[in-house]
Amino acid sequence: MLATLIAIFCAGYLLIALEHKIGINKSAVALLMCGALWAIFSLAGHDPQIGAQLTAQLGSTCEILVYLIGAMTIVDLIDTHGGFNVITSRIRTRSKRRLLWLLVVITFFMSAVLDNMTTAIIMIMLLRRIIDDRRERWIFAALIVAAANSGGAWSPIGDVTTIMLWMRGNVTAGPLMYGLLLPSLVSVAVPTAIAMRYVSRGETAATTEPAAAPLPQGVDSRMSHTILVTGVAGLLFVPVFKELTGLPPYMGMIIALGANWALTEILYDRKRDMEESIQNRVSKVVKHIDMPTILFFLGILMAVGVLQSAGILTGMAQWFDKHLHEPYAIAGLIGILSSVVDNVPLVAACMGMYPVADAATAAASADPAFMQGFVTDGLFWHLLSYCAGVGGSLLIIGSAAGVVAMGLEKIEFGWYLRKISPLVLAGYLAGMLAIWLQHLAGL
Repeated sequence: MLATLIAIFCAGYLLIALEHKIGINKSAVALLMCGALWAIFSLAGHDPQIGAQLTAQLGSTCEILVYLIGAMTIVDLIDTHGGFNVITSRIRTRSKRRLLWLLVVITFFMSAVLDNMTTAIIMIMLLRRIIDDRRERWIFAALIVAAANSGGAWSPIGDVTTIMLWMRGNVTAGPLMYGLLLPSLVSVAVPTAIAMRYVSRGETAATTEPAAAPLPQGVDSRMSHTILVTGVAGLLFVPVFKELTGLPPYMGMIIALGANWALTEILYDRKRDMEESIQNRVSKVVKHIDMPTILFFLGILMAVGVLQSAGILTGMAQWFDKHLHEPYAIAGLIGILSSVVDNVPLVAACMGMYPVADAATAAASADPAFMQGFVTDGLFWHLLSYCAGVGGSLLIIGSAAGVVAMGLEKIEFGWYLRKISPLVLAGYLAGMLAIWLQHLAGL
């Protein structure tokens, strides 16, 4: 049975990786794989506890999905009201090199609050209004991708993988941000500094187009700013709510979404002369949520849950412990793999392989130093968050932000591999070195 489960999972993973070649949406493959794995596990196992295991896996998976639906809705609400224009309209510099650093820094911190893909789209659409030369724009776009992925790695709400680790109790908000902010900055600063040789010292060409897109019809700047502030405040409220109440993050997200929904209704009710067809109420925005992505997460996380319930992930963890037995090597390998395959199942698998250890168990183990890396906020979980996030930038296809940039700017895979991948790899290794030095210094 175990061999069959592994074979089906690997086959499904291959089909997901070849989504664009075979023309079948990865969400469909993930759902089919999930159903097949649980059916085989049930038929072959004949374990009366399988129903309870399935319910437990579904419950923990749905916590993440509810959180993501809320976050996506709030971000879309801000975007449909032109809220991000407040940021993009203030970019005034004409120096290309200064502009590169400015865009990288803005992207880095924006992606710590928003999702990486949305941040990349906003910044690349802005880039199109500023940089005329297509090849030079590729350099900027590639570094925006790197900044988006690095920015998502140090924040508990910045990337799906960090959200997963935070919601399952592997990391907490404060230590994660404190421990990974500097390494994540290093991981994007190094490739940006090296890439300066590809950017001319000249200025951007003058353009008649405004740097920011116009506000949607019927939306004034006051309404746009209000929704931006309340939306971002809602997202930042979630980790604070968790720390204060101890309740799961998705409860905080439900409150944040409800508050933004109510506020939007009040704002539109005051605009009595505004046609209903152009109003972007939450009831309209929520219909635009990327449900295929939500269903992909459902399928892939539940599929990984089968491997965990069947004991396969425990066996893999034992193999890693025997042959690698080094947190940097294990997490570093995960990071490299995340440039080829989706980092969500990789991180989910690691979470299944290595349950969070308590301090007493770690101290009593045969190798206390190694096991200390697996307690809450242990070295391994911070490394995993960093490597899975930053490692996605090693290839243009390694992250949602990279795939979006590739589609918008028609960036060639070979060009990125030659020009950008070595730079990102240098930053990736420099960031890991920063984590090692911080750990060595006891920070």
